[in-house]
Amino acid sequence: MRRVFLSRVDDMIKNELDTTFFTVDIGMWAIRDILKSYPLRAMNVGVYEDGMFGFAAGMALRGLVPTIFGIQPYLIERALEQIKMDFAYQKLGVNVVGTGAAVDYSRYGYSHYCAEDVGLLKYIPGVEFIAPGTANEFIKLFNQTYRNGHPTFFRISDHPNTKYDFDVEFGKAVVVRKGTKAVIIAVSVMLDEVMRLHADDDVTILYYTTLEPFDKITLAENCTTGEIIIYEPHYSGSLDYDIISALEGQAVKIKHIGFPRVIFRNYGTYKDKMEYYGLQKTGK
Repeated sequence: MRRVFLSRVDDMIKNELDTTFFTVDIGMWAIRDILKSYPLRAMNVGVYEDGMFGFAAGMALRGLVPTIFGIQPYLIERALEQIKMDFAYQKLGVNVVGTGAAVDYSRYGYSHYCAEDVGLLKYIPGVEFIAPGTANEFIKLFNQTYRNGHPTFFRISDHPNTKYDFDVEFGKAVVVRKGTKAVIIAVSVMLDEVMRLHADDDVTILYYTTLEPFDKITLAENCTTGEIIIYEPHYSGSLDYDIISALEGQAVKIKHIGFPRVIFRNYGTYKDKMEYYGLQKTGK
C-alpha cells in the first residue's frame, strides 16, 4: 500500500498544481526527487507532526489540497488537538495517510502502536476514517475522496489481504456472501482470516473499509437475527455505537475478535501479536 500511495503522491505533485504533501522523516527515499524538485509544495518537516497539521490547515484555507504521511500514533495521538481545532472545527480538508497501526511496527514497542485510532477519530465530528484491505482498494478509495473537503484519515498496512480484493466504494460495505445465521463484519485486513475461518458457515459476511461514516444501511438490511461477530484490527468495541444504532429497536448480540483494551507489553513479530491477542488462529 505504501508504494502505491507514494506513487500517487508523485503523480499529484507533478500534475495537480493545487496539491501539497508533507511527511515526517518517513518515505523520503521513494519520493526524494519530488521533495527536491517541488520544495514549495512537498516537504519533509521532520519530527513535527502537530506543526505539520498547522501548515496543512493554512494551505487548505488558501484552497490547496494537502496530504500528510506519517506513523499512525504520531499523526493521531500527538496531533489530536490540531485535528480537532485546525480541521474539524474549521471544516477544512486534508488527507492523512498513516502507517503502523495497530501493531504493524511490532518490533518497535508500544510507542509505535495505535489500536485506538478508530475510536479516537470517530469522536471528532466530520472526520472520515478509511481502512483499505489491499493496495488496489486504497488507491480507489483515495481517488474517490482526496478532494472532498473533509479531514480524511487512511490507515494503510504492510499486511494486506492477499486472496480477496474488491471494487470498494467510499462509505459502502461490500456484501461478500449472504447466509441465514449470524452476520460477520470483516474490517479491512481481517477479510482473508474471516473467509478462511467461515468458509463453510451459513453466515452473511460484510466487508468494511470505510469506518467513518459507517454504512448502517447495509448492516440493517442484512442483519435479521441480531447476532454479529466483528473482526476488527483495532481495539474491540470501536464500532459498537454504529452497530447498535444501525439496529435500533432490535436485540443485538455482538462478539468481538479484536485487540483487547490493554497496553501491549509483549514482544514478537506481527504474526506473534495477532495470534497472541486472538486475531489470527493457527487452525479453525
